[in-house]
Amino acid sequence: MPQKLSGKVAIVTGASKGIGAAIAKHLAHEGAAVTVNYSSSKAEAEKVVQEIVQQGGKAIAVQANMANQADIKRLFDETKKSFGRLDILVNNAGIYNPAPLDEINVEHFRKMFDINVLGLLLASREAAKIFGPEGGSIINISSVASKSSVANFSVYSATKGAVDSISNALGKELGPRKIRVNSINPGMVETEGLHATGITESDFRKQIERDTPLGRIGQPEDIAPAVAFLASDDASWITGETLVISGGHR
Repeated sequence: MPQKLSGKVAIVTGASKGIGAAIAKHLAHEGAAVTVNYSSSKAEAEKVVQEIVQQGGKAIAVQANMANQADIKRLFDETKKSFGRLDILVNNAGIYNPAPLDEINVEHFRKMFDINVLGLLLASREAAKIFGPEGGSIINISSVASKSSVANFSVYSATKGAVDSISNALGKELGPRKIRVNSINPGMVETEGLHATGITESDFRKQIERDTPLGRIGQPEDIAPAVAFLASDDASWITGETLVISGGHR
């Protein structure tokens, strides 16, 4: 079976673990050379690269804080230096830190918006500069929380609502340059981050599973194939859209 992304080059931000790692490995499986971005988890990012290379793929790991403009520029410069081009950007890096209204402060707000929203915009700007004349694909990893939030997630949900709006707006703005921009809204996915919050063993998870037609929360591998589709020529007439992947949960 031919690879969907043969000859393409991709950057996946926040790709050392969880959804980002699954995306990086799947894009490589489909033939793309991949830059695995990480902020602090160097060993885990290098492990993702090793897995890709062992499977015959091409990958490098590049550290960059996605809230830092200079880091973001260096991420793109190193990718172009290593692979000569860029075709795909997956804006996956993000943080979530639930807090009730009484505990929300300026630092809490800015930290999440700087990474989840500003970093995404700055990365998209850099990608648009170096995509070739044939265009490119930007896939933003958002969340079902953008439209269906829960208590204590007001700031996080606001960042993801912004991501969906940005995807729609940039789809219109960059379409004439053959650059497609789409958003994916995962439901609850079992990742290291989810385990760290304690949610995976909680009644909240059980309630989500009861309310999900397909009867389970997601795995990172449930998200990755959709990213590969949106990055590929199979999605050449799709832009400004939001794809919900949640097992039917609303």
